[in-house]
Amino acid sequence: MRSRRIAPVLAVSALAALVPAVTPATASAAARSLPQYAQQKPAWHRCGSATPASFQCATLKVPLDYSRPDGKKIDVAISRIKASSTAERRGVLLLNPGGPGGSGLDLPVSMGAEFPKSVTKKYDLIGFDPRGVGESSPVGCGLTAEEENWQRPYKAAAYAKDVKWARTVAQKCQAKQGDTLRHITTRNTVRDMDAIRAALGEKKISYLGYSYGTYLGAVYTQMFPRRTDRFVLDSAIDPARVWRGMMQVWSEGSEPAFTRWSKWTAQRNATYKLGSTPDKVRKTFWDLVARANRKPIMFHGTPLSGDDIRAGRAMFFNVREAAETVVDLKKAAAAKNQAVTPGTGKRERPAPPAFGRAVPSDNTTALFWAVACGDTRAWPRDPEQYRRDAIRDKAKYPLYGDFASTIKPCAFWKKNASEPATTIDNKVRVLTLQNEWDPQTPLSSGLGMHRALKGSRMVMVAGGVGHGIYGSKSCADKTATAYLTTGRLPAKDVVCQAPAPAREGSSGVAHLPLPAPPGLPGMPGRS
Repeated sequence: MRSRRIAPVLAVSALAALVPAVTPATASAAARSLPQYAQQKPAWHRCGSATPASFQCATLKVPLDYSRPDGKKIDVAISRIKASSTAERRGVLLLNPGGPGGSGLDLPVSMGAEFPKSVTKKYDLIGFDPRGVGESSPVGCGLTAEEENWQRPYKAAAYAKDVKWARTVAQKCQAKQGDTLRHITTRNTVRDMDAIRAALGEKKISYLGYSYGTYLGAVYTQMFPRRTDRFVLDSAIDPARVWRGMMQVWSEGSEPAFTRWSKWTAQRNATYKLGSTPDKVRKTFWDLVARANRKPIMFHGTPLSGDDIRAGRAMFFNVREAAETVVDLKKAAAAKNQAVTPGTGKRERPAPPAFGRAVPSDNTTALFWAVACGDTRAWPRDPEQYRRDAIRDKAKYPLYGDFASTIKPCAFWKKNASEPATTIDNKVRVLTLQNEWDPQTPLSSGLGMHRALKGSRMVMVAGGVGHGIYGSKSCADKTATAYLTTGRLPAKDVVCQAPAPAREGSSGVAHLPLPAPPGLPGMPGRS
């Protein structure tokens, strides 16, 4: 049996006037009022000596505040690989990997290799770092590695400390970035996407967005419906639950996955010996959690508490890997040598982007909170409400409920949201893709996006496991490719079956940025 580490990742991402609702007419008028941005011509150059010569980069300027177009400007870094066929070229396909906080500059190379030739010959593949990310005027709050850790279970004795942490993160971000963070929002990133469209000389854009990238795509369809061509939204955020509700949906979605895992594992008791019934399997797991809360378990050099183990709730969507991991945890708990060795338990930071600009070490986390706190005015301001909700949800969703509902920095975010949250309610024809067992954007989340986009069609992969579909050789790829190459949506929603092996193991697109800041000490929090 393979040794596994728990990967405690959460399931939990241009030319319009700054107004709560944007009509096509308003968007067009705003575009004409900002000629200095709409008429930019990218100065393309090779991205780097180690990258293919066909992979080109450029930098555009956009206003920090679209209501003040003559004010401060920021960079938006873009990249491209041209369509392989001049005769068959249709236009541009913007790509976004998710986040919030994910760099997309390298996607034309990394994801382009996974796309069929029928797609790459029709589209220039366009990557970009969203505002505040990587090469696009990156933001940072000066957070320590410990302050970046947001995986904080509710405990009455520690709650005052957690409230202090949340307040400190908000205050440090305000002190470091000031008014800038008010403008690092989904709506402004969408305005930047339209600035990219204009700079590329395109009347419309096509788009492929994963995870948080689906929300960017949906907001674009709302703000710029007449500039929306062929949009594929893969593993979708529920726009009605942005953003606290999206954190809470991770706990809601984990319980059915845990139930499925306990049944699957009980049926294979001869292999895993974790229990011959689902109840016995669950007891084995919860006994390990209780044991680790009394005394941490040394697991691959890292001391894990029971709360650390619960934070790895995403593993239960992959039933085979979860069974192997719990077996390894059980063995580790029984080992005689449980001493913590020097250097273990240190918090790891994610690797910086590969394109060379000096990026703050906490860029991913700072960007995540900027978007999560700035996209909506719906965050509660009273710490006692978070306490009550965490207590309620720990009882209702034992695996992860308190993590999802406890205090967050958004409770103390200054000037909470420069604009109201965007209501998605249109009939633009787009395609959504969804795995049945997605740990980061659960099925209920994908269905929420599908409902909001009334002109959409959904492909649901029954039994599909993992986060991100297109490019993973899924049964959904055929429908998505047909839509991108012909523009034809299915006549009705499609359900296709994942092959039997894929229902038990990992699938999905590798290395997507997940909709969460980094995780636990010594653990890969974003993988």
